[in-house]
Amino acid sequence: MKTKINKLLTKGKAIFLAYDQGIEHGPTDFNDRNVDPSYIIDIAQKGKFNAVVFQKGLAEKYKSEIKKSKVPLIIKLNGKTNLYDGEPISKQNCSVKYAKELGAIGVGYTIYIGSKYGNDMLAEFGKIVEEAHRTGLVVIAWVYPRGKAIEKRKKEELMAYAARVGLEEGADIIKIQYYGTKKDLAWAIKSAGKSKVIISGGSKKDEKIFLKEVKDIMSAGAIGLAIGRNVWQHEKPLEISKKIKGIIWK
Repeated sequence: MKTKINKLLTKGKAIFLAYDQGIEHGPTDFNDRNVDPSYIIDIAQKGKFNAVVFQKGLAEKYKSEIKKSKVPLIIKLNGKTNLYDGEPISKQNCSVKYAKELGAIGVGYTIYIGSKYGNDMLAEFGKIVEEAHRTGLVVIAWVYPRGKAIEKRKKEELMAYAARVGLEEGADIIKIQYYGTKKDLAWAIKSAGKSKVIISGGSKKDEKIFLKEVKDIMSAGAIGLAIGRNVWQHEKPLEISKKIKGIIWK
C-alpha cells in the first residue's frame, strides 16, 4: 500500500512541530505557557505546520483539539527518560494500529546507532516499517549516534551513517542531527538515497545563528526540519515560524 507522504509535504518540503520532549527531558523544557499541549496545537495550526509530533498520551488526550486543528499528526512510537545512566535504549510504547486509530498519518521511532542495544532497536523498527507500510502510514526514523562505541568516531561521518541506516531500514523520512559542514550534510543526504531527510532543530539557539543554520540545511538538500524548542520556547513562535518557512520555501 502506498504511504500518504505527500500529505506531509508542501511542494516536496516540510516543517514539523516536534513536541515529544516531555518524556525525553522531563518538565525542564516547559514554562507556564508551552507546558500546555493546546498551545502547541494552536501554533501548529496558525503557523501552518505540515504536522505535529506527539507521544500517544498527548494524541489520545488532545484528540479532539488535533482533529479540529486539521494539522496532520505524527505519533512517536517509542521514547525514554533521561533518568537512566547507561547505554541508551528506547523501546516501543505505542502500536502502529493504535497510532492509526488515533488519527496519525505518520509514525516515528528513534534508533540509537552505536548503543549496545542498537541492533534491538533496528529489529523492532524493521517490524514497525512493515506494519506501517501495509496500512499506508508514513514512517519516520529518528537516527542518532549514541553510546560509548562512537566516542572516537567523527560526528560528520556518523551523520552519514545515520542517514544510510534510515534508508536501509526502509524509512520514508529520516531525521538526523546536523554536524560538520554543508558538504558533510550534503553527503549524508546523498547517503539517504530515495528517503527524504529532515534535520532536528535541537535545543534553543540564538535566532540569527539558528536561521543561518536553517539556510545551510536547506542548501545542502534537506527537505526541511522537525523543530520544537526553537519555536515553542520563542517569545513570538509564529513570527519565528514564518522566518523559518521563508527559508525552507524560498
